[in-house]
Amino acid sequence: MVKHEIIPCDRCQSGIECKANASLKCLCNAVQLDLNEMQYISELYEGCLCAQCLLALQSEYKTINFANQG
Repeated sequence: MVKHEIIPCDRCQSGIECKANASLKCLCNAVQLDLNEMQYISELYEGCLCAQCLLALQSEYKTINFANQG
C-alpha cells in the first residue's frame, strides 16, 4: 500500500492526506466546484485545501455572487 503525505490545509491548517499521485481518490474530489468557484478559491489560496474548507469557500462564493446580483 502506498503511503501519502500528510500536509496542512492552507486555510484551517488541519492535516490532510495528499493524494496528488492518485487525484481521483483525493478527498477534495468529493466537492464539485464549477469553474468560477475554482477561480475564486485559487485567487485566495495556492495550496491544498480540505473538503470542509472547500465547501465553506464554495458557500462563501455563492453568497457573495448572490449578493452582487441583487
